[in-house]
Amino acid sequence: MKIITCKEIETMSTAYRRTFMNSVSGFKNCVLVGTKSPRGITNLSVFNSCIHLGANPAALGILFRTLSVPRETYLNIKATGFFTINPVLESFVEKAHQTSAKYAEDISEFDACGLTEEYADGFWAPGVAESAISIGLRYVEEHPIQITDTVLLCGKVEFVRIREELIGEDGYVDAAAAGTVCTNGLDAYHRTELISRFAFARP
Repeated sequence: MKIITCKEIETMSTAYRRTFMNSVSGFKNCVLVGTKSPRGITNLSVFNSCIHLGANPAALGILFRTLSVPRETYLNIKATGFFTINPVLESFVEKAHQTSAKYAEDISEFDACGLTEEYADGFWAPGVAESAISIGLRYVEEHPIQITDTVLLCGKVEFVRIREELIGEDGYVDAAAAGTVCTNGLDAYHRTELISRFAFARP
C-alpha cells in the first residue's frame, strides 16, 4: 500500500490534485439541479454533492464550490427560493455532463444540452422530464464551510415526482432500477447495481 501524505497532496499540480481528491473518496451521487432566474431564464447544472439532511422535515442539501465567482444556480436559488434535484439516468448521461460547460447567462442549458423542462403546478423551478425522479425544494438556509470556502445550501422538499413502480412497499426507492448513475471524480460516470438489502442491524 502506498502512503501519500498531506504534504505530498499539497505539492501536487492543481489539475492532478483536483482529479485525485475528487475520486479518491469513491462514488458519489449524480444529479441535475434545475433553477430559473427572476427574468425567466432556466438553468441546469450537474452536481455530485447532493446530501440527505433529514426525513422529518424532508430536506436535502447541495454543496457549492467557492462563491468568489458567479454561480448561476446559487444566484437563481437565492433570488427565487426554488430549485429541483433530478437524478441523472444512463439514458441521458452525456447530455447531463454537457451542462457543466460554461454557457452565457442568457442561454438555457436545457436547450443547449437537449433536455426537457417540466413544471409542477405553481412551482417556479423546472425539473428534468427525462429523469425518473424530480424533487422540488424551497430554500431554507445555508452554511459556509470555512476549510474549503464552500457553501452548504439547504432546502425543504416541497414535492417528489417519481415513477410509481420505483417505490417499494416499505418506501424504499430503487434508484438502480431507475437507471441512475453515480460519479467517481468529475468526469467518470458509472452504472449502479443493487448488491443486497439487510435487516435493521442490532447488537
